[in-house]
Amino acid sequence: MAIDFLGLEAFLSIAERGSFRKAAAHLNLSQTALSHRIRKFEEGLGLKLLARTTRQVTLTPAGLDLASRARAPVEALNAALGELRAGAGSAQQSVTIGCLPTIAVHHVPRLLADFSAAHPAVTVKVFDNSASEIAERVARGEAEFGITIVSANRWDLDIVPLMTEAFVLACPAAHPFATRPHLAWSDLEGQPLVRVAPHTGNRALLDEALGARRDAMDWRYEVQHLATAISMVGAGIALAVVPRLAVDAAGTAGVVAVPLRDPAVVRRLGVVSRRGVPLSPAAEALLALLRQRFRPAAPARGRKSA
Repeated sequence: MAIDFLGLEAFLSIAERGSFRKAAAHLNLSQTALSHRIRKFEEGLGLKLLARTTRQVTLTPAGLDLASRARAPVEALNAALGELRAGAGSAQQSVTIGCLPTIAVHHVPRLLADFSAAHPAVTVKVFDNSASEIAERVARGEAEFGITIVSANRWDLDIVPLMTEAFVLACPAAHPFATRPHLAWSDLEGQPLVRVAPHTGNRALLDEALGARRDAMDWRYEVQHLATAISMVGAGIALAVVPRLAVDAAGTAGVVAVPLRDPAVVRRLGVVSRRGVPLSPAAEALLALLRQRFRPAAPARGRKSA
C-alpha cells in the first residue's frame, strides 16, 4: 500500500492542535484543502480517524491508535530529512579537488583568487598529489575532480583534455647547454642527471618514451618531487629532465629550460572526474574558471607554456 504522506501530515497536525483551523494555518492550507486531504486519507485507510462537531475535533479509537504509532517515526523522518538538507547546503559551500604540484604552484593560486571573488562563501581544499594519488582520490570520492596527467587505463573516470606540455632539460644558466636552441637525448649521455621516483606519472612517461635508451643515461640522483630536482639543478649538482611547467613553477634563480628532441616527450594534462557522478554547482563553477584559464594556454609550436 502506498503511504499518503500528505494525508498523514494533515492528520497529525489536527491531532496535535485539536483544530482544523489551527492545523490549516500551520500547514499553510485552506480549511477546505485540509478537509479534502483528511477525507482522502480516511478513505484510503477505510477508517474514520476524526470525529468533528461544530465546536471540537476528537480522535476516534483508530485515530488515537494511529497518532500514538505514527508520531515518533514521522518526527524521526522529518529530522533525518532536515539533516540531509543541512548537509547538502553545507556541501555546496565546500569544494575538494586534486591537482599536480606543478599546476598547484603555477595556476591554482590565481585560479582560486578569481573563484573566491565570485564565490566568497565557498571553501576549497586542494590535494596537491601525484597523478596516481589524484586518480585514486577522485575515484574514492575524496575529490570532485582532479587536474592530472591523462591516463587511458581508468574505466571509472571521465577525462577532459586541457593541454599538452613538453619535457625539457633543466640546467644552470651557466652551463654550456643553456644557450642551445634544443638538445638531443644523446647530448645528455655522460651528464649527471636527477630523476623522480618510479611511482610518479612523469617517470612512467619518460621510461616508456626512452625505452632502452634510458640505460645510457647517468641517473646519479633520485628524488620524490620535481621541485626537489629543480633545486638540485639550481645548486649545480645535476641536470634534470622535467615538464616545462616545473621550471616555471619552481622559479629557481639561474635555472633555464632547454627543449629536447629525438625523441620529443610530452605529457597530456586533463581533468578527471568520477564517471556517472555529477559535480556540485560549486565544483562546476570552479571547473569553468579552470577551462577559461587554460584555453589561452593551449600549446603552440615553439611557444613556452604558461
